[in-house]
Amino acid sequence: MMKKNIELFTSESVTEGHPDKICDQISDAVLDECLRQDSNSRTAVETAAKNGTIWVFGEITTKGFVDVDKVTRNVLKKIGYSTTEFGIDYESCGVMSSIVPQSQDISIGVDSRKGDQKEQGAGDQGMMFGYACNETPEFMPMPIIFAHKLTKRLTDVRKSGILSNLGPDGKAQITVEYVKGKPKGIHTVVVSSQHINENKYSENELRTDIKKEVIKPVLKDMWNENIQIFINPTGKFVIGGPQADAGLTGRKIIVDTYGGMGRHGGGAFSGKDPSKVDRSATYAMRYIAKNIVAAGLADIFEVQISYSIGVAQPLSLWVNSFGTGKISNDKLIEIIKKHFPLKPADIISELDLKRPIYEKTATYGHFGRNDKDFTWEKLDKVGILNKYL
Repeated sequence: MMKKNIELFTSESVTEGHPDKICDQISDAVLDECLRQDSNSRTAVETAAKNGTIWVFGEITTKGFVDVDKVTRNVLKKIGYSTTEFGIDYESCGVMSSIVPQSQDISIGVDSRKGDQKEQGAGDQGMMFGYACNETPEFMPMPIIFAHKLTKRLTDVRKSGILSNLGPDGKAQITVEYVKGKPKGIHTVVVSSQHINENKYSENELRTDIKKEVIKPVLKDMWNENIQIFINPTGKFVIGGPQADAGLTGRKIIVDTYGGMGRHGGGAFSGKDPSKVDRSATYAMRYIAKNIVAAGLADIFEVQISYSIGVAQPLSLWVNSFGTGKISNDKLIEIIKKHFPLKPADIISELDLKRPIYEKTATYGHFGRNDKDFTWEKLDKVGILNKYL
């Protein structure tokens, strides 16, 4: 029976060998290869995976040349799909592609040009959200941070040989106890990992190993014996990767963002160059939200922006500080408009987004990462924002 005043919130993450994440990484690896050769490349690349075949399709306009077959096989190799035992082999799999240039009807609305509309317009209509909170050092919700740490640890122990019997596919889910809106402890952990044939690696061995080498090292001082633990609950996870489930770019958008704690505008990121506001504006909204919270203007903060295709100026800007704001929402909007980039070209310039940095964003979350290439995580506005307290 749940204790009074305790709320439970759950988030999940998946490893880089999950079928959908295979596809995200391939789409972003193609994007990176375009940007290496032509920083003004326009891409909208989707990937699908099933059994021993990868399909890469979409629209690319670039001055460079991308060997899609080579890029795809390199991604699979880095993940660890080097034997058919785990469902797909980077050397023997089939790779098919269907790529055409971006529609001119879209590009005329996005390119900066002469005439009445001189500025670069948004690549599509839509709404994007950013979120931040002060419950972790990353200014992210605790459930998604720990879920990512578990899946990253699964991959690390596999690749390092600590648990060499694990396969590339895996998932983790974590439930956090909240009391009066503050995280107080871990309630439940679920970890599922692909593994070699059960005759070579018993169910009990796997569960003991994952608890010892994955769960406890991640939870550290938050570990206690009262936490509910479920490791490979069905008892067997030999068949995984694209052999078990079809993969598709853009199907893990909640894993990619805030684990369900913050809203999502619906647009996926991977395979899209920064002219697509689905990606660049969502990064910008995270940049805004994180700096607002880090500056102490709110303990929890969410911001939404919306665009029309071909129009540079945002259509709307909305904020919510969930009753934790130190100043009014109207004032927060005024501050955002004064100090942060909101037009597509300004966002791209401020965050330096025309770089081949995207393949590594495709796994373990786009936000809350300590990586200099993740410019939307920088806290360079905190000093300016502190003056408004």
